[in-house]
Amino acid sequence: MSTATDEDVKVLHSMGYAQELARRMGGFSNFAISFSIICILAGGITSFPLALGTGLGFEAFVGWLVGGLFALVVAACLGQIGSAYPTAGGLYHWSSTLGGRGWGWATAWINLLGLIFVVASVNVGVWLLFRDLVMGGVFHVDVTSLTVQSLDPLPAGMSVDQANAINSHAIWAQIVAVSLITVSQALINHFGIKLTTMLTDFSGYMIFVIAIVLTGTFLIWGATWDVSRLFTFVNTTGDLGGGYVPAARPAIIAFLVGLLYPLYTITGFDASAHTAEETQNARVAVPRGMLHSVFWSLVFGLAMAASFVMASPDLAATAKDGGSAWFNLFNNLPAPVVLKDVLAIGIVAANFVCALAGLTSTSRMIYAFARDGGLPGSSLWKSVSPTWRTPVAAIWLGAVLSVAATLYSPAFAALAAGCALFLYVSYAMPIAAGLFAEGKTWTEFGPFRLGFWSKPLACISLLGVLVLMYAGIQPPFDILINYAIGAIVLMLALWFGIERRRFKGPPVGADIAKRASEIASAEKAVGQSV
Repeated sequence: MSTATDEDVKVLHSMGYAQELARRMGGFSNFAISFSIICILAGGITSFPLALGTGLGFEAFVGWLVGGLFALVVAACLGQIGSAYPTAGGLYHWSSTLGGRGWGWATAWINLLGLIFVVASVNVGVWLLFRDLVMGGVFHVDVTSLTVQSLDPLPAGMSVDQANAINSHAIWAQIVAVSLITVSQALINHFGIKLTTMLTDFSGYMIFVIAIVLTGTFLIWGATWDVSRLFTFVNTTGDLGGGYVPAARPAIIAFLVGLLYPLYTITGFDASAHTAEETQNARVAVPRGMLHSVFWSLVFGLAMAASFVMASPDLAATAKDGGSAWFNLFNNLPAPVVLKDVLAIGIVAANFVCALAGLTSTSRMIYAFARDGGLPGSSLWKSVSPTWRTPVAAIWLGAVLSVAATLYSPAFAALAAGCALFLYVSYAMPIAAGLFAEGKTWTEFGPFRLGFWSKPLACISLLGVLVLMYAGIQPPFDILINYAIGAIVLMLALWFGIERRRFKGPPVGADIAKRASEIASAEKAVGQSV
């Protein structure tokens, strides 16, 4: 082992945990896994109609800037905590350490729900992009039977029965496709972090290249260069935005709902923390990975959004295309066919790796929570393969749960909003705990410190998440109220009925010393690394 790795293991032991996972990720890999989950080629494309359907070009450009800067503030706050406590399942451990085991237990469930929505929503997006860009665009297959048809109004020449039959077929096709995609991602995760890291490292470079080429393509072959579009707000809720937000809403509400465009995209950067136990020099690499992944996503995503806005021949008409807005825009670009085909395939590949990295993050959350006894059947979910050094059972549980989420809510927009809402709430929880614990029970920090800015930035993060919560339950995302109420009721019942007495949380004080023999046994069991 290197000196840095020895220090990483020493820090991990000091928190009462064994080095079971393989510590093979460098600083770039830690950045790349978060950058791959954020993936501006995922939400930056699939959620673009939401921006047009709430505030046209202003929402896409200024909204991206506002949302991106807010995400950067949140990442800085989390980075400071992650530098002090570099563990898998970071958010859960941080909330438990700084706010108590009950607060940590609730954080774990909310973060887990958000991560499941990440994998579910992106994999639905992978299917939609593959269907429309590759099957329809590259191979010119008629995808009508795979596309949900509007019932109000009905497509020309189509009866209600025909539309219902097509919709039933389209939904089942999506379920099968998403299931197959998720299984393939679980298999890649199963066979070691090395394979996953190779793909996410490649994806990190690929996202940069494709984003630059895609932006250039829109600007060269489509740009009107009407810069005023980027700064002119038009409330397009209701029919003006193709019904993407069905009911007309006041301008301020429209703008807030539109912030789900950048905030759905720029999320999942907690992957750098979830893979802390697989990262060398984690106390430095984790906060750097989170901050850099958010910053570069903000910069490149802003340029990309601007190119989309300026490439539309008629922005108001594009907004009326609703969920098909970006696809129609791309398909009608007079760019070389070969270039568009390569971009289409690259976009789908980047989205696939995005969800692959999301499943990695989800499995580490499950593993970390289970090893402290937080999940039913924890002994299974915390197990690590001695051959592959991965939490195999946790990987497959995450895969099953993410597919199940698409069965309850197959609509991409609801899954995307749920992802942003639940993840940012889970981000706010350790930040809130840290705000009250800093300088009191929290006195030991890592090398990354915010200093004077720590508490002001924490307050901004908490206020911003409250605003996001309000925006995230507006129609058409009000289905999330059912998720939220159900989750709150279930968590309260479980905590006060069972878990408050049973769940001990992460080891503290004397419990850490008592784990010495368990740590040695666990590390011996996975000692034959691959």
